Amino acid sequence: MAKWMTKNGLPLISTFSIVGVDTKTGEIGVAVQSKFLAVGSAVPWAMAGVGAVATQSLANTTFGPRGLSLLQTGMEPEQVITELLKDDPDREDRQVGMVDVHGRSATYTGKGCFDYAGGVAGEGFACQGNILAGEAVVKNMAESFQASDLPLPERLLAALAAGQKGGGDRRGMQSAALYVVKQAGGYGGFNDRYVDLRVDDHEEPIQELKRLLTLQRLYFGRTKPEDRMPLKGEVLREVVGHLVRTGYWDHSLETAGTYDESLQSALRAYFMTENFDDRWTEEAIIDREVLQFMRRQA
Repeated sequence: MAKWMTKNGLPLISTFSIVGVDTKTGEIGVAVQSKFLAVGSAVPWAMAGVGAVATQSLANTTFGPRGLSLLQTGMEPEQVITELLKDDPDREDRQVGMVDVHGRSATYTGKGCFDYAGGVAGEGFACQGNILAGEAVVKNMAESFQASDLPLPERLLAALAAGQKGGGDRRGMQSAALYVVKQAGGYGGFNDRYVDLRVDDHEEPIQELKRLLTLQRLYFGRTKPEDRMPLKGEVLREVVGHLVRTGYWDHSLETAGTYDESLQSALRAYFMTENFDDRWTEEAIIDREVLQFMRRQA
């Protein structure tokens, strides 16, 4: 049997991850990277208003939903991990990180996990990893998370990048994932899936995940008050020029003196086609970030 195979002949989910919470915003999530195909399909679990779980090494994926269910009863993360492991014959080969909505956290590394294996838990976070280059991986993640005041998704990714800087998974890189939940944070407010991004097979999965998060912020972000630009004067002419170039408006610039119903219809078609649904408004304004996107297109 290969060195990094489980007892069942499956590859170990040797990886490093961080679970974290922002108690002010209620955002809770997991970031993970591994030399393992589609690590996001197994390691990260989270529930808005409850907590987050990372299950890895000889990963028991039932620890995700079971752990969240136990957290929901009010049990602390350390108690939950103890409960999950108490009757587990493979507990020495497991690795688990957990945080709850209140910021309580815990991490566990079984004695059977391949070196380097370990974790660090603190207020609002827990980071852990196995088959790592060394202890610096988890220490770097912990220090990065504690020192950062970024929004939680960016904060988790920064911690992941810090872990990679410390050597990361000593077998290399392949996949990464970022999963953050928030009450009504999903598309249209219908669920709690605030950020759900995966890079299943890539030479630089963390960098690719950062790129995807930038797009996530662009397409699903809401217009900030300071980014509301009135559609008049030079701004209106610039927007109309772009709509003409891209075929959404078939009139000349000179005929678009005001933001009338016809022009609004053309701009709305552009917004919906380019997936800026959450940044659309009937008001005579345009989001600065959308205008910058138009400039890059031009």
